[in-house]
Amino acid sequence: MIFPIGEPNTAYAEYFTGNSYLAPLSTEQISFSNVTFEPGCRNNWHIHKADTGGGQMLVGVAGRGWYQEEGKPAIEILPGTVIHIPANVKHWHGAAKDSWFAHLAFSVTGTNTENIWLEPVSDTEYEILK
Repeated sequence: MIFPIGEPNTAYAEYFTGNSYLAPLSTEQISFSNVTFEPGCRNNWHIHKADTGGGQMLVGVAGRGWYQEEGKPAIEILPGTVIHIPANVKHWHGAAKDSWFAHLAFSVTGTNTENIWLEPVSDTEYEILK
């Protein structure tokens, strides 16, 4: 992987199942970071709330992971996969059970933006993914 893994993501650990690592890459123009997940690690369901604009973009850079919006099938993320997450959509993302995974996470500019962290992804929801 060409991006740094970063430091243990202790500031957001309560919103993850498993261990993740955060490497902020830019706060200029567009804020983005590399987020690395150990095998089986995933974040809780969450929403990138915004009145206008907002949301998030993910770009897979290493390993294999998953992205899922509420009520929809999970989408596999591989290096080069681009995921566009609209504002106000409940979703989660993280590593496959058998693979480290890293993605660049871009915060999309908007008005009155806020991340709302929700419940963990259940083991039952996660274990059905191949």
